[in-house]
Amino acid sequence: MKPKQYKRILAIDVGGNHVKTRVFGRREMRQFESGPHLTPRKMVEQVHELTGDWKFDAISIGYPGVVLHGKVVAEPHNLGPGWVGFDFHKAFGRPTRIINDAAMQAIGSYEGGRMLFLGLGTGLGSALIVDGIVAAMELAHLPFKKGRSFEDYVGERGLRRLGGKKWRQNVNEMVERLSTVLEADYVVIGGGNARKLKRLPKNARLGSNDFAFNGGFRLWRAPHFLSK
Repeated sequence: MKPKQYKRILAIDVGGNHVKTRVFGRREMRQFESGPHLTPRKMVEQVHELTGDWKFDAISIGYPGVVLHGKVVAEPHNLGPGWVGFDFHKAFGRPTRIINDAAMQAIGSYEGGRMLFLGLGTGLGSALIVDGIVAAMELAHLPFKKGRSFEDYVGERGLRRLGGKKWRQNVNEMVERLSTVLEADYVVIGGGNARKLKRLPKNARLGSNDFAFNGGFRLWRAPHFLSK
């Protein structure tokens, strides 16, 4: 049976500092602050308040943590508790799909082939898409140098500790290493800190936060990204 495709979709990008929303067919983006006290119930309430004058039939959520088979399986590091087991479909009263936030932005960035997505923000988000099959990855905590992880060097903490020049050098090294190991055709670098790169590494292109919304729309308009 062919999955139902909705035209009016609300995409929600949940981050450690802000929750951003956009509805398909409109350029306007609306947001509110998140942080360590944001529970899923509070998030739903604030989204309802923020988007009360928008019309939408289905919802996509990009979540900053581990999602398996459409379910949150680990609490986020930078938000409040209660995300595991929360019923977003019931809370929103509309069909809802949830996916890792890096995977959602990766889907919105995808142009075919074998693509590696790396999100430079508070931490390091990552996803791999191979011929339309999406795999959210947890590369952030793999060892990189001197007993520290990739995230320790290219995340926000690494940027503050190392300064811009050394941080950019480590980003370039990380991209080259992961691109080679995963045999990526190309790399998309997104996240809030991507704009701080003066030069893009070889075989890399710059992402955009708009791609996260595009990925959220594609979850319903091109559901093969979830069905494989």
